[in-house]
Amino acid sequence: MVTILKNVTNVMTALGEMYLFRKHHDSRVWAALFLMIISAMSGGITDLSFHAIGYAWQMVNCFLTASYSLTLRKVMDTAKVVTKSGNLNEFSMVLLNNSLSLPLGFLMVLFFNEVDYLLTTPLLRLPSFWLVMTLSGFLGLAISFTSMWFLHQTSATTYSLVGSLNKIPLSVAGILLFKVPTSLENSASIFFGLLAGVFFARAKMRERYQP
Repeated sequence: MVTILKNVTNVMTALGEMYLFRKHHDSRVWAALFLMIISAMSGGITDLSFHAIGYAWQMVNCFLTASYSLTLRKVMDTAKVVTKSGNLNEFSMVLLNNSLSLPLGFLMVLFFNEVDYLLTTPLLRLPSFWLVMTLSGFLGLAISFTSMWFLHQTSATTYSLVGSLNKIPLSVAGILLFKVPTSLENSASIFFGLLAGVFFARAKMRERYQP
């Protein structure tokens, strides 16, 4: 359900881009967004439980995710005006982004008192743990760099919509790995998500080749 409900982020991003950047979206883009909403509703039917706090946190997550991509796009556009080179490359963006997250990380470590845990946990003495953590760090760096590059080359809405396509294999993997009972609603959710991806891809291709 977390994966499906993240589609709300796309709508927030598209509306935010219209408000902040005065960007007009093609009707086919809105059709793709509409199909994603149907996908979310189809998946929501299968959620047999409802917890107001959980859904509230999910909505906050969607809002912050949309705000993040819109803010990054705004920073990139501002850099074109205020920097001598007229550009803030992906390496600089990744460096600044990760550097700004360090103070928050330190505060969270102190707030949850994880220093004592780090000093006593046996995990730090396992070579396999360090190997996996190092690999995780490199993958995180790769994700940050590719995200910055993609957002620099496109728009926040395109970044959000294309990113949503990973929800389809995630949903299928979740059903297969965790033995989630399948139903017509599950299948409809995945189908509409795939259809939305196709609609959006075709819309962007037509937009690109229009004079």
